[in-house]
Amino acid sequence: MIPIVSVVGTSGIGKTTLLEKLIQELRSRGYRLAAVKHDTHGFDIDHEGKDSWRLKAAGANVVVISSPSKMAMIEDTQRDHTLEEIRDRLVGRVDLIISEGYKREPHPKIEVFRAIRGRGLLCGSDDNLIAVASDVPLDLSVPCIQIDDAKSLADLIVERFLGDRQAAK
Repeated sequence: MIPIVSVVGTSGIGKTTLLEKLIQELRSRGYRLAAVKHDTHGFDIDHEGKDSWRLKAAGANVVVISSPSKMAMIEDTQRDHTLEEIRDRLVGRVDLIISEGYKREPHPKIEVFRAIRGRGLLCGSDDNLIAVASDVPLDLSVPCIQIDDAKSLADLIVERFLGDRQAAK
């Protein structure tokens, strides 16, 4: 089964920046990754007037855009999908799924925390929190790793979730 690790935190806290560094570090070690961004407000990756937008507007339930180097699929859904449902579509294609968001799902979480925000952590002990990436030291029951230390976070992920998987290299 593909492991899932979610990076959570308040809006604008630096989740995407941390994910970029973490993905680069894990990729440099040879792991195949899927990044899943959760957007509770809905999103548009297509723009009015583009061919793919026109095909969707004409009534296609699924539109696939394919090129020699990328492929994207835009598909109608009736509800928000769980990470398990997304994982089922990726079997055999990746070693790890790293998500941004999904703080209410039961998967292991790394919370991004910045002292300047003046708020406490979003996750508690029963939220499957495995680490906090912070700009200040915190006394916690899970590792508190410097917010820019993608190497240490990657080490933690490899040790806990990928140790028995061989990197593709």
